[in-house]
Amino acid sequence: MRTRLELDRLETHQTEEALTVQKRQVLALTLVFLVVGVVAPVFAQESGATSAAGEIGKWSIITAGFALAFAAAFGALGQSRGLAAAAEAIARNPSASNDIRFLFILGLVLIESLVIYVLLISLILFFLKPFGG
Repeated sequence: MRTRLELDRLETHQTEEALTVQKRQVLALTLVFLVVGVVAPVFAQESGATSAAGEIGKWSIITAGFALAFAAAFGALGQSRGLAAAAEAIARNPSASNDIRFLFILGLVLIESLVIYVLLISLILFFLKPFGG
């Protein structure tokens, strides 16, 4: 049989898990509404005929924007996870802090370079219009 203290701890843990799940559901629902709200005007009908080049130009700008948003979001997520892992590794083994710090900075540079590449591609799509827009 479990003691009252164990039952209280179990109940508190289950309550915290339920709260975490609720927060995730609210965040996911908010994200869905935000995406739908941003994407819905894209499908609005224009008051005139547009050329195919204009459509390609418009969609290349939208694609570049989404690519930059995804790259920035997941780059930041990767950097935060790398920072957490490096801090934990240094806390476990302080004598290896120089090696860990070097590898952490190298990882941050590589992650940030990917985001910069996406920014470069987005700027090319915005200003050079490679598809004839």
